[in-house]
Amino acid sequence: MSHISVMMDEAMEALSPKNGEFIIDGTLGAGGHAREIARLISPGGTLLGVDRDENVIQKTEINIPGVKVILVNANFARLPEILESKSLPLADGLLLDLGFSSDQLDSGRGFSFLNDEPLLMTYSDEDEPLYKTLRRLSREDLKEIISVSGERYAHVIAEAIWKAERKNPIETTGKLVEIIRSVLPSHYEHGRINPATRTFLALRIFANKELQSLENVLESLPKILKPGGRAAIITFQSLEDKIVKNKFKEMARAGIVSLLTKKPTSPKYSEIKINPKARSAKLRAAIMN
Repeated sequence: MSHISVMMDEAMEALSPKNGEFIIDGTLGAGGHAREIARLISPGGTLLGVDRDENVIQKTEINIPGVKVILVNANFARLPEILESKSLPLADGLLLDLGFSSDQLDSGRGFSFLNDEPLLMTYSDEDEPLYKTLRRLSREDLKEIISVSGERYAHVIAEAIWKAERKNPIETTGKLVEIIRSVLPSHYEHGRINPATRTFLALRIFANKELQSLENVLESLPKILKPGGRAAIITFQSLEDKIVKNKFKEMARAGIVSLLTKKPTSPKYSEIKINPKARSAKLRAAIMN
């Protein structure tokens, strides 16, 4: 299944891209948002697309007449450094879509619990694969990591992973799923979700330092956006939304930004009907003072 860019209309309304502006898409992904941004800033605009996955950068093509496109393989938390290294000015807008694309699920990097793959669970070969990291984690570490996803059996799963790892290193997603299933009740969540869902989410967040990256980029907004520049951030988890909400409120109290969305914007019913994965999306936006 191809990736569908969520909340396209709402994101463009929040960013309000105009001819000649410089906009950053910090989570390039399949390029859907980026192409629409490029169309709106033509002619004379500049688009900076950033993604942690090198394959995304290599295969993405954005050809809009009159728009300068710069693609960089990096974590969006490094945006201030990227702007400096590319001699780019502060931007008119920044979009972050923190969703997880179907392309990544099919990447063979261990993100999917539906396939038996090497347990890498990282976006880049430069990062340490999860199967190596697991060997250093204690029971307490694992419980804390898994609890982040709201998994109420975190302590049971953590204990099972820790014990299994001591006997024989867990190097594939299939083995990890088997361990998780073995300690959860057969009626887990009344069958609504796969028993491995929350554990895989938590381990992915941990392996890629996703929450730290989000906090870092929010802290760096004054080094990324010019006065009047807009930040639009789409989240899919309560953890991420809470970080964005609290940071925007903190920055608003300090007079650094003004809130464009006092409450998060949600997808329209018509979008959710076409793309059920959009149902958990929330968009928050702010403008630099």
